[in-house]
Amino acid sequence: MMLRRDRQIRTQIHQLADACLVALCFGTAYILRANPDITTWLNLEPIPSDYVYNINTILLAVALIPITPLVLESQGFYGRPVICTSVQILWPLFKGCLITTVGLILAGYVLHLNIPRWVPVWFGVISLAAIWLKEETLQLAYKSKFAQLQIKRRFMLVGSKKEVADMCKELEGRKDETIAVVAQFELGTGPIADLVHMLHDHAINGVILGAKHTYFEQVESVIRACELEGVEVWLLADFFATQLSRTTLDEFFGRPLLVFRTTPENSWPQLVKLAMDFCGALIALILTSWVFVLVAIAIKLTSPGPVFFRQQRSGLNGAPFTLIKFRTMVTNAEQFKHELEAMNEMSGPVFKVTNDPRITPVGKFLRRYSLDELPQLWNVLRGEMSLVGPRPLPVDEVKRFNDLAHRRRLSVKPGIT
Repeated sequence: MMLRRDRQIRTQIHQLADACLVALCFGTAYILRANPDITTWLNLEPIPSDYVYNINTILLAVALIPITPLVLESQGFYGRPVICTSVQILWPLFKGCLITTVGLILAGYVLHLNIPRWVPVWFGVISLAAIWLKEETLQLAYKSKFAQLQIKRRFMLVGSKKEVADMCKELEGRKDETIAVVAQFELGTGPIADLVHMLHDHAINGVILGAKHTYFEQVESVIRACELEGVEVWLLADFFATQLSRTTLDEFFGRPLLVFRTTPENSWPQLVKLAMDFCGALIALILTSWVFVLVAIAIKLTSPGPVFFRQQRSGLNGAPFTLIKFRTMVTNAEQFKHELEAMNEMSGPVFKVTNDPRITPVGKFLRRYSLDELPQLWNVLRGEMSLVGPRPLPVDEVKRFNDLAHRRRLSVKPGIT
């Protein structure tokens, strides 16, 4: 299935089925190990009944239900075509079951769980056989004439001559068993009425429409014709050649919107990162409050001037913010910077000098152990920085960037580390 949402639905259905099978296989492995006939036949020591019906066993089974499908997904088990070979099924399945089995053995050893020695091995073998049998049964079902009528969709390719040829070539290379191209229509060679007749004659389920080198008026006419017929249209939105951007579809006040994005989109992991930044900075500030007091006293006693150094730095997308650090240089360090330009060891706008004479003795100690960075936890609390990210550069250095590609570091929040 070509559409991402279709692949996601199919994957979720398979994961749910495999999770149920995993639970059954784990229970079966325990039951077989506890069976007196099997233990006698294999000359194994009988296990107490409380090994089977205890809270650890139940919790382990519950944990395996979501973990095993996730492991299988990491091995590409759910990324294969709908109709595939036995090798495409068995190899990622074997790797996934092996990883799960080894993980189960390690978990039992580390957590000191009462897991009989042969249960993880039997679980791995039984789950491998059960999931493989399920997949082979589905493959036989998919190849039946009835299933082919259900899963295969009839499509028409629409676009310029070159676009239609390119789409045909790509679909032939993909070998997607769920798509059958039964008709083609070249824009500009005939009226839209001819396309409508082809929709009727071939019982089209969907239209794949390329619009890169055609007029949008004709594209709109095709979409309206299919809209009246109730036929689904897939518009290939590759109007512009991008190098890094990922294209997603969204909605802007009810209007369809194409988004070209090279940075991570808003998501739950991003919200979790924001929460971790805030909580981590808050806890770190509380735990290191005594360090702040000691450093402040040391700076005041050894060098005239303020405790903190404030400077305008470039934040997210270049927005300036005031970065806070413990002062490690003399108060007139910025004035001396112009005199040291000839000693700059970095190319471009970045300034760095080894054994900088502007650094105070206490400042050398603070820099050596990165203690001068601690006040930036306040910048993290304010949402201007993250705990982890690229270092924020001074505003004047960013303005002197010769290569605009270097500004990509501004597409994420700067970090302390």
